[in-house]
Amino acid sequence: MAGKADQAIDKMSFEDALKELEDIVRRLEGGDVELEKSIEIYERGARLKAHCEARLKAAELKIEQIVQGADGKPKTESASFD
Repeated sequence: MAGKADQAIDKMSFEDALKELEDIVRRLEGGDVELEKSIEIYERGARLKAHCEARLKAAELKIEQIVQGADGKPKTESASFD
């Protein structure tokens, strides 16, 4: 993970960030990581999680759904996920 540790999180794709986050979770769950290293990778994991959440939110805002308009014809409008 040394190469990835140097990569700026904000430049990572969602998929790359999620894969690294999954790797971090596996390492922490394995319990074989020293305390200081655990703290370091936990902090990076928190940043990766926030990055993934932001990327998902941005994607949500781009999604459009097809709805039936008052005239019965289909139209598009921004999707709402509330």
